[in-house]
Amino acid sequence: MKKKKISIFLIVIVLLSLIVFSYFIYSYLRIKYAKIEIVLVDNMTLEFNDKKKVSDFIKNINGKIIDDYIIDSTKIGQKEIKFKFINDDNIKLDYSYKIDIVDTVSPVVWLSNSYSIAKGSNDNLTEKILCGDNYDNNPKCVIEGEYDLSTVGSYPLTFIATDSSNNVTKKEFNLRVYEPTNSNYTSNKTYTYFNDIIKNYKTENTKIGIDVSGWQKDIDFEKIKNAGVEFIIIKVGGTKGTNGEYYIDSKFIQNIENANKYDIPVGIYFYSYASTSKEAINDAKWLLEQIKDYKVSLPIAFDWEDWNDFNSYNLSFFGLTSLAEDFLKTIEDAGYKGMIYGSKNYLEQIWLPTKYDIWLAHYTTQTNYQKNYKFWQICDDGIIDGIDTYVDIDIMYD
Repeated sequence: MKKKKISIFLIVIVLLSLIVFSYFIYSYLRIKYAKIEIVLVDNMTLEFNDKKKVSDFIKNINGKIIDDYIIDSTKIGQKEIKFKFINDDNIKLDYSYKIDIVDTVSPVVWLSNSYSIAKGSNDNLTEKILCGDNYDNNPKCVIEGEYDLSTVGSYPLTFIATDSSNNVTKKEFNLRVYEPTNSNYTSNKTYTYFNDIIKNYKTENTKIGIDVSGWQKDIDFEKIKNAGVEFIIIKVGGTKGTNGEYYIDSKFIQNIENANKYDIPVGIYFYSYASTSKEAINDAKWLLEQIKDYKVSLPIAFDWEDWNDFNSYNLSFFGLTSLAEDFLKTIEDAGYKGMIYGSKNYLEQIWLPTKYDIWLAHYTTQTNYQKNYKFWQICDDGIIDGIDTYVDIDIMYD
């Protein structure tokens, strides 16, 4: 009886093994001979940092892609794109294709038709004139033509910038070397009154406010609230140059305590000289320590403006945007909202598209900036009761 039970057990084991083996053979053959009908597009190139999905390179497919993810295009060169799809026979299959990630965008040379410099200046023009690229940290920048910074005159020159993908930008300009003077000339400057901004731009979808720092000295918060200020963006501080020590703006504590006291919604901005993501993240961590005891309900802005020395940072525009995003991710991970501050021209030509809100600086009555923005810094010559100096006036959009 015992031997019989063992025999039955062995038979069951063998049968189960045959079933499992047969299943694996069936599955293998089913996948091996599964119908795959995929037609790729003719152009298998992807621009650096462009946002395209796996399906964007497929013209036809006999099934459905399981994860139609966005391709990482932050490194130039050939790349294999792997994905899974379920065909029309409900079979899950692996597939891959190759694309070429390329950079066809020419470098930016920050020049108009003329450039003026004082006689006797020892500036290196190729270092002084902003020359940057979306991908290349160090595009080759040269000036063709003869000039003499010790002699007053006008010199026709050509600035040539070449990136690592051999994209070239050429700009012809006149270098004007002038004799320095101690002129006391003052322009007939006009002012922008806060009341006029309210009158012309206040709607049910906007709020009118200001941004301030130590430059505004002592602010009478009762007066500015009575004048109609609906929000305030306060400078928390920054660093004293690249890798410099942190400083708190001279009026930050006074400004944020009074804003909280008078229930004026507060945003924050940090003036950064970060050259790496690590530095930007440290900036954000320092900022969070400074504001932790106060009410901050509006976004925190990353403000980077060291354009005169941009060439020395060895940063691509992608690198600059990435470190800004690392700053803002740190901010948002702490529960705040983040945004990037920039003037119209820099936002259009240097800052790359980002998921974060934009604080646009454009001093005009009607901006022609085409992309989305959350705040608009409309002027830097604002006049309002409660502040004895000029102040920036801002519009916030709901």
